[in-house]
Amino acid sequence: MSDTATSLPGGKEEYPKSGPVDREINGPLDESEAGAIRPSVDLGALRIEPKRGMQLRLEIDKNNNRVIAVTLEHDGSTVQLQPFAAPRSSGLWHGIRAQIMDQVRKQGGTISEVEGPFGPEVQAQVPVQTGGSFGSRNVRFLGIDGPRWFLRAVIGGPAATNPEAAEIIHTMIRRVVVVRGKTPLPPRDLLPLRVPPTGNDQAPGGTA
Repeated sequence: MSDTATSLPGGKEEYPKSGPVDREINGPLDESEAGAIRPSVDLGALRIEPKRGMQLRLEIDKNNNRVIAVTLEHDGSTVQLQPFAAPRSSGLWHGIRAQIMDQVRKQGGTISEVEGPFGPEVQAQVPVQTGGSFGSRNVRFLGIDGPRWFLRAVIGGPAATNPEAAEIIHTMIRRVVVVRGKTPLPPRDLLPLRVPPTGNDQAPGGTA
């Protein structure tokens, strides 16, 4: 269920916004809330603050050469980030979370819904096949509703189960800035991501 998408499953229900109560202060921030510009990697709809030891890679749709996700890695832990358009007054995470849980169950995985540092999250064990053997891996699905945007984060590796590793990834998520832009987009459509302009300190796949 951690595969990328250019839009999220639809739904007509309206839900309240979900996210950390201090999001507007401690992030992830909207561009209008970011204040003084910090050093960051400009990826279009996302600005990522570099961190020593962090690696950044872009996931590309080979059919149209479009950037569809940003993955940050630190010491074996990963977080895949995708920003989506969202309604101004209602949130997406409560409805999307139910769809994620349903899909993980259908794939034969196990789930638990817990209250995490970013609000309700889904902790899952999803089946995987490596070579000729089958196993499972631990994944955490997080969702944060902002002003006219929704940020989906999928955490894997040690940070999915280890509190110390998780704290580092949580800090990286907190320092993300979402740039919604003024282009009208249907709710649940992926916001435009791009390769960093030449001259940035960070190249895709490099070390920040």
